Amino acid sequence: MIIDRLYEKVQQNGNSCVGLDTDIDYIPGWLKEKCQSVEESLFEFNRMIIDATEDIASCYKLQIAYYESYGLKGLMAYKKTLEYVKSKGAISIGDIKRGDIAKTAQMYAKAHFEGDFESDFITLSPYMGMDSIEPYMDYMKNKNKGAFVLLRTSNPGAKDIQYISTDSGNHVYDEVGAQIEKLGQQVMGECGYSSLGAVVGCTHVDEGEKIRAQFAKTYFLIPGYGAQGGKGDDVKVYLKNGNGGVVNSSRGILLAYKKVEGGEKRFDECARAEVERMNGDFRG
Repeated sequence: MIIDRLYEKVQQNGNSCVGLDTDIDYIPGWLKEKCQSVEESLFEFNRMIIDATEDIASCYKLQIAYYESYGLKGLMAYKKTLEYVKSKGAISIGDIKRGDIAKTAQMYAKAHFEGDFESDFITLSPYMGMDSIEPYMDYMKNKNKGAFVLLRTSNPGAKDIQYISTDSGNHVYDEVGAQIEKLGQQVMGECGYSSLGAVVGCTHVDEGEKIRAQFAKTYFLIPGYGAQGGKGDDVKVYLKNGNGGVVNSSRGILLAYKKVEGGEKRFDECARAEVERMNGDFRG
């Protein structure tokens, strides 16, 4: 099961997930001048970050919108980056947040679990109902794939829908989480977690212990750390014995060089230092 590979990566390398949400404006001028195209610039920046962090990162998350915004050249960089992650024996998350049903969902599954855009995990939105998740289950059962489903996100607007009280007295996100945990029983790994995980932001920590206990078999993808305000102590609430979740940081890692004098020339080293700092923050 892919979740067992991710669990072991966290045991070996730490919880840090490197978010390759790469904007062309993040790339130092000298590298852009060296490259011949947007595609090459995006890929070379990503490649150098991956090379610098592969032994201390749990996984790499690519937000597809950053690549779609540059059209076909951007999507080629997305494809090449996913392939490069795979060639290094690392784990990829395609952050695509799809949320449709039936045949459309089957086509999304084929697009992102096979072919040019293949990744190990993808992100999904469940708010059309759990029949928007079921078309992906065959890949999880039989083709070593996984997914993280939006549960309780890190943005302020999460309270607009996810916190609405239901007739049972629970929040909407409680009901969604129960459905994820139930469906995830079909794809349990030996590590005790399911390949059907959940996205749980660390910026709302007041109910964190409850969520970790409530969804004990669900592995978490944890956004909100760093640029969005989450701290190391906030993250620890969502972990169990130092595992049970990966913590994404994008700008904090990709732009770490901007905080260092002369950092442009060694942005990859600065990224590595930030991942090391993060891992220490979660262990400390």
